[in-house]
Amino acid sequence: MNHQEKPTKDNLTELMEFVLLGFANMPHLQWFLFGLFLIIYIIILMSNGTIFLITKMDPALQSPMYFFLSNFSFLETCYVSATLPRMLLNLGTQRRGISLLACATQMWFVLMFGGAECLLLAVMAYDRYVAICNPLHYPLVMNHRVCIQLVTGSWNIGIPIMTGLMYQIFSLPFCGSKHINHFFCDIPPILKLACGDIFANEMLVYTVAVLFVMVPFLLTLGTYSKIISIILKLPSATNRAKAFSTCSSHLMVVVLFFGSAIITYLRPNSRHSEKTDKVLSLFYTILTPMFNPMIYSLRNKDVIMALRKLLCK
Repeated sequence: MNHQEKPTKDNLTELMEFVLLGFANMPHLQWFLFGLFLIIYIIILMSNGTIFLITKMDPALQSPMYFFLSNFSFLETCYVSATLPRMLLNLGTQRRGISLLACATQMWFVLMFGGAECLLLAVMAYDRYVAICNPLHYPLVMNHRVCIQLVTGSWNIGIPIMTGLMYQIFSLPFCGSKHINHFFCDIPPILKLACGDIFANEMLVYTVAVLFVMVPFLLTLGTYSKIISIILKLPSATNRAKAFSTCSSHLMVVVLFFGSAIITYLRPNSRHSEKTDKVLSLFYTILTPMFNPMIYSLRNKDVIMALRKLLCK
């Protein structure tokens, strides 16, 4: 890994403000990007809000699967709201400055919501595993108390770890350039601005990424490999099709979200490209949350029926 030389005391500067470059390299597209991302943000808010609403109101959607889905939709809304409003502000006003405190706060929310989403996706995979592989015991295993505990754990486990990680990163001295070539305060571009030896911080980032991204991803893949093996043994083609339909939407979300996050946080530092990081970040912070409600609703008959009931009222 490449590390910056430790600067002399005279060259070391205390930065109280960063500059989020975002899409400054495309000056003629600023208002187009503003309109595009504003439409995407509205779609995300409305679609996730609709799923959250119908899973709470419709009596047919009161199973554990839809309880987790409603929490996932709410989490997606929070996750996107940690980055998109700031991006829209920067695009609309062309004021790209962000204070050290605001940058640290944004990173904390992105890390906390992102970590919670990784864990919740693993929980949702476990829920499908129990429903398909052990259907007779499903109501007992996934009772309301267990569901509450799993969701609460997904939200809260990462708080102390992400707080410690953020503290370690922003305890580093920053010198030289204060320009962040990204549209939000993410870990890789922030570490590039740090002075001195950042090896320990990079190892901490990799450790947290393994715990909150790679481990849930591998558990989810293992869960689905077991589910698929059970589905293939079902005697009825109708039952096989129904089981695949139930799980395929979740699997699509998992591949989109985890795939882009793993490439961003777990590839070697020497291979980090600012342009690539920015594109990948668009996938797991904006595009995936926009497609998730469509994937869940268009591939789920119960959600479509509940949505029709809501629209007919």
